[in-house]
This record gives sequence, C-alpha cells and structure tokens, in this order.
Amino acid sequence: MAGKQRSPRKEARRPVWADVDLATLAENFHAIRKFVNPPDEKRKAPRKLLCIVKGNGYGHGGPQVAKALEKAGSDWFGVTCTEEGIAVREAGVRKPVLILTGFSPGEEPRLIEHDLTAVIHRCDQLQPLDRAAARFLSKKGSKKAASKGGKRISFHLKMDTGMNRLGIAPGDVDCFASQLAKCKHLELGGVFTHFASSEVLTDTRTGEQTRQQEERFYAALDRLRALGIDPGIVHLANSAAIATRPETWADMVRPGAILYGYHPGYDPVEQRPEIEARLPLKPVMSLRARIINIRNIPEGAGVGYNETFIAKRPTRIAVLAAGYGDGIHRSLGNRGSVIVRGALAPIVGIVSMDVTMIDVTDIPSAEVGDVVTFYGVDGNMVRAANLIARSIGTVTSDLLCAVSQRVPRIYFP
Repeated sequence: MAGKQRSPRKEARRPVWADVDLATLAENFHAIRKFVNPPDEKRKAPRKLLCIVKGNGYGHGGPQVAKALEKAGSDWFGVTCTEEGIAVREAGVRKPVLILTGFSPGEEPRLIEHDLTAVIHRCDQLQPLDRAAARFLSKKGSKKAASKGGKRISFHLKMDTGMNRLGIAPGDVDCFASQLAKCKHLELGGVFTHFASSEVLTDTRTGEQTRQQEERFYAALDRLRALGIDPGIVHLANSAAIATRPETWADMVRPGAILYGYHPGYDPVEQRPEIEARLPLKPVMSLRARIINIRNIPEGAGVGYNETFIAKRPTRIAVLAAGYGDGIHRSLGNRGSVIVRGALAPIVGIVSMDVTMIDVTDIPSAEVGDVVTFYGVDGNMVRAANLIARSIGTVTSDLLCAVSQRVPRIYFP
C-alpha cells in the first residue's frame, strides 16, 4: 500500500513534483557528524562539517536545504559560484559560505559585499581580490565594512594535488607566499584539496592516488608553515572519503578541521555498496508524478518513439506526467521501473520530454490520477536514487541534478 505523499497545492497544474523531507535531511546530517566525531575520541573541538549545496542543492533546492542544514548545525556551506552564494545568503543563511570554484574577474566586489569566502586557485587572483577588499574596507558608512573592524578579508586556497583541474601546484607554494605578502587586505583562512579517486580501493595506480594526494597536500602545508603562513582550516575529505577513507580524517586531519562535506544527494561511494553500511543514510527527495492516461494495447503493438517496446501480450500502458524535461533520465527507457500502488511497474519505450510510459498490466487496480514514485520513499518501499543511477551507468549527482526547475519542490519538516 502506498504511503503518504505530499502533492502540490490545490491549484490546477501539471502533476509532477518532488517531495523534500527536511527532517530526514537533518537526520542524515547528524548521523554524519556523529560518524566523524566518534564518542570515544577525546578531542578538544569536534570536527566540523561543510555542507555542499551547489547545483541547486543537488536538485533539492540550494537555499532551502542550506537554511534547514544551518538550523541542524552545519558549520560551513559550499557552492559553485557567487550567484549561488548570494541565493543562499538571501535565504537568510549566516554561516560561512565557500565559493568552491573561485570567482570570475569583476565578481570580487559582490562576493565580498555578501560575505562570501573566496577560493583562490591561481596566484594571479590574489591582487584583484586584494584591491576589492581594500575598497570594501575603506567604505565610509558601510555597516558590513564596519563589522569587519578594519580587519582583513579571509579566503581559502585550493591546492591541486592530482585532480589536475583547479588549484595551485604544491611546487608553487613559494610563489603564492610571495604574492600573498603583497596583499595587505587579505588573510588566508583555509587550505584544501580535492581527492580524485577516494572511492577506488584497489591495489592499482588509481587506488594509490588518494595517499599520494595526501602526501603532496601535507608537504605543501608544511612548506606554508615554514614560510611563516598559518594555513588556517584544513579540509580534504570529500563525501566518498568520509566513509571509504576514515584515515583521512581520523588520523591525519588537524584538530578542528572541516570535513568537506555533506550534500543532500550524498552517496558514500558510488561503486562499493558494502561500504555504505558504515554510514547508512536515507533518501531526502522523492520524485513523483501522476498517471494521466491509461490505454489497452494488443499484442504486437509498439509504444512511444521508434517502437522500442513491442507488447508481447495484451498490455495496459499508463502515461506519466513527467519526462526527461523534468529530470527523468532518458536512459531509464526499457530499463527502469517506478512504484505504483506499492508495486514496481517497468518503464517501457523511450522516455519523452514530457511523458513516460509504464506497463501496469500486472497492477490491475492502477488508474488515472494515481501517484507514481520514480525514486525516493513510497510507504514502506524505497527506490534509492544511487541504485537507480548505477543501473544506468551514471552517478547519483547526475540523476538528482537533472530534476529541472519546472518541477516544484514540496518541503515538509
């Protein structure tokens, strides 16, 4: 029997939506905080959590889940860009917000004005940020500037230890230090790196990459300290590393370091389900739609574009009010399934932009108006997004981030 689902408001509208369970979000957050702060450890300060709410909160709604996670006790937030950071601030979030991929030329004033923490991943970004900081701190009558009390503007430094995307190379630490010495209005608040293969645990080149990245990272930190620079907060353990590489935070991360971090679509590791047992978490978002039509077709009839599904028996086809324009992955055609009245119904034919077809022949009670769950929780049934993602050769983030803006999110405590 299907459980409760929150449907959109009463006004007439297209019947597709996503339920976002903020209570479950908070439960997951507390489970991770407890996991990375074992009660038998004797620490002066608990390890912190940085919650990643980029990409519209991995499809869950970035500002909305950030607000809920701040209430739950999140220490920091991470977003991709200045615009995402401003949206989080406008939702009322006051905890620090880190702009993970840095900033574009000209964004520096808005970034500082909204109290967002910049990330430097090239040395030539220091001078423009310093000039913007100088102008901000010199403003007369600015309450935000006054609140800084003439202090410097903090930023974080990203080190590239092997991902080979963004960040300064460990060998460029001396260059960074000399450039920072010229910036009188900036202070280094933290240093981090990004693991490329933390979920790979095999005895291979890729499996060894995480340890190599750690060694490069800590060598770079030692060099910074030798140059008289305090690295501030140190963070390097991404979501997969929390479960798969506990040594990265249990043994090596300095006291008070941020664990980089938790996001609403958290999947401890995409390819090692047994590891997930260390840190079991519950789905936060459930994607749903209603059946808008049912038709009976004879054996041998085709369904949808290009007749990729041919009925092998007299078949009841239900049409759902959601397609790939809403975030239903096109790869689920003839491969996926959905929950209908407490049972699984296979997706048949090609997923269209606006509709998806399912076979409800074996669910004779199914009717127009029934709620269907693509993934998430439906009564006692759970269709985990990470498992669906694996079944079509992708990752959870791809599936969740695909949920489009035309799908309303319904938030409930």
